Amino acid sequence: MKTLLNSFKDGSTFLLEVPIPKIKSKNILIRSSISLLSSGTERMLIEFGKANIFQKAFQQPEKVKEVLNKLSTDGALATFDSVKNKLEQSINMGYSNVGVVVAVGEGTKGFQVGDRVVSNGSHSEYNLVPYNLCAKIPDNVSDDNAVFTVLSAIGLNGIRLANPLFGETFLVSGLGIIGLLTAQILKAHGCNVLGLDPDKNKCKLAQDFGVKTFVLDDKKDPLKWCLSNTSDIGLDGVIITASTKSNKPIELAANASRKKGRIILVGISGLDLNRNQFYKKELTFKVSCSYGPGRYDPNYEDEGIDYPIGYVRWTEQRNFEAVLNAMSKGFIKTNKMITKSYEFNKALDAYNFLEENSQAIGILLKYDSKSDLNDKTIKLNKNKKNKFISLINNKGPKLSFIGCGNYAEKILIPTFFKNKSALITLASNNGTKPCLLGKKYKFAKASTDIDETIKDNESEIIVICTRHESHAELINSALIAGKHVFVEKPLCINTKELKEIKKNYDGSKILMVGFNRRFSPFIKDLKDKLDNIKKPKAFIYTCNSGSIDVNHWTQNKSLGGGRLIGEACHFVDLLRYLVGRRISNISLTEALDNKTCPDIFSLNLKFEDGSIGTIHYFSNGNKAFPKERLEVFADNSIYKLDNFLKCKSWGFPIQNRKSYRQMKGQDECVKQFLSSVKDMKDSPIPIEEIFEVHEKIFSLLNL
Repeated sequence: MKTLLNSFKDGSTFLLEVPIPKIKSKNILIRSSISLLSSGTERMLIEFGKANIFQKAFQQPEKVKEVLNKLSTDGALATFDSVKNKLEQSINMGYSNVGVVVAVGEGTKGFQVGDRVVSNGSHSEYNLVPYNLCAKIPDNVSDDNAVFTVLSAIGLNGIRLANPLFGETFLVSGLGIIGLLTAQILKAHGCNVLGLDPDKNKCKLAQDFGVKTFVLDDKKDPLKWCLSNTSDIGLDGVIITASTKSNKPIELAANASRKKGRIILVGISGLDLNRNQFYKKELTFKVSCSYGPGRYDPNYEDEGIDYPIGYVRWTEQRNFEAVLNAMSKGFIKTNKMITKSYEFNKALDAYNFLEENSQAIGILLKYDSKSDLNDKTIKLNKNKKNKFISLINNKGPKLSFIGCGNYAEKILIPTFFKNKSALITLASNNGTKPCLLGKKYKFAKASTDIDETIKDNESEIIVICTRHESHAELINSALIAGKHVFVEKPLCINTKELKEIKKNYDGSKILMVGFNRRFSPFIKDLKDKLDNIKKPKAFIYTCNSGSIDVNHWTQNKSLGGGRLIGEACHFVDLLRYLVGRRISNISLTEALDNKTCPDIFSLNLKFEDGSIGTIHYFSNGNKAFPKERLEVFADNSIYKLDNFLKCKSWGFPIQNRKSYRQMKGQDECVKQFLSSVKDMKDSPIPIEEIFEVHEKIFSLLNL
């Protein structure tokens, strides 16, 4: 199937052949019929991509601050790599789609195969969408009309925040596609609707919907016009749907509003608010979030957990349904808003038209997909003789990747590629990333069929870098299939899973967790010196982890297991390696926290040789402070390692050392793993130590 992407690097838009998405629970697979270009948002993304690096920085000053912080803590080279990786990303375009359901995932409610639905799916021939982001289309609503539902819901959510009353006068500031839809919904509420825009053609179109309009220019005063149309009372409310960096929409809204008026920002505007304007009139100002309650909440969108209707009457899905109901009754008309239609295979022409025509409103893409639902694997990177480039150029172990998230993309895939692995298949539930990264790193295939990828006899190694809750199942499948396994930490997230892995592990293949820090050159030097000290040692490891959203999947017990399991296992393993003896005791002290998985804690470890270690894992620090620090006290000597960039010692026979790139050991970790597979040697990390680290952590949490 084909999907449409935009490059952050240069703003180019391109079609990419990708595998059909794999159906998963609480999602529906939709074959697209039609999708709508959001002229404002998508034009903005293209312009951002075409901007140079300085222009991009100017548009995102908060990102510049993050880069400067990273520069001071992680070093120049790591920062450069991170920025370069970000700017080379490509994203799916579009978020307003109509199609037919062709598959329904387990746990999905209210949908079945054959339903005609609207969703926030992208410009793709097939879309996998959480069912709470979909709504059934009434029979009397055409596809061409229904495709405006998502953008209408954006305007509707802003209107709900304004709470308009019958007979009130509202101004819609900005008559682009969302502004025109917002104006019609306000009319359906029984409001008198005014509209303004610098484009006279958009104003004329709004007049066809019963809106009184004003063309913005330098010769006329919009404030006088607003007041004259409200008998000098002022506007009851203003919905700002414009997209501009200027502060003028906010200033006009405040000046033209009556006392206790309501101003809702749906679009983009400068936010240099004049307190005096808002204070004297006691104005209400709110920013509307997308389609409504539930947006960006993973529990609602990904897990399908609805908000009780008695407490949250209008969720994003119910807003979709309300819009469709209004369309079926003729309250929202979109025929005159369609500027042009294109076949999907001519999508690039549609974007050229969008860039060249600022007056364009509704541009439709129409689909006639012939893709087979079983096309879950596609071939990549062949030479002129139809042979895979990876298999010709690389004679190392043959491996396949499951998962291509942020860490896999930035670290693991490039590292395995650099070490001359023969890369067979890159697989994940969604096919876009596997194709983009698969082409870049010369994989032979991209796939959304994870089971087939594991069973494929071409691969002798399976590298797993998926969400934590899937690790155990994938490891067991790979072991049963007779494959070596490299899994990004953790091994699993509870004792039951650990027992199952032990049951399937027979020692004939290598099972290794990516505990890379023990392979760092800094740590190797330290380990050599510590092995010569027979007295007990004391360790302090501090991790300034930074805060992440409480709803992030890693903070979910059943998905990520929490940061103690998912991240602190790294540091437990590191101290276990440096001491070289079993952990005899481990205890946990947590700060008072209302999170399901607390992430401000200290671990105290004691080892069989009498050594002790403390691991401080804190999420309440500041990003400007380095992320990691190791301090070692032993035999009248002290060693300090700062963020894997520099070390300093007092009494230790180790030379002070500084690096311009963080040396966390990823490269050596992968190199030794591949060498062990190729030469049939023991695992670089003894499996007993991997099991021990996880057992000790699980014992703390009674898992």
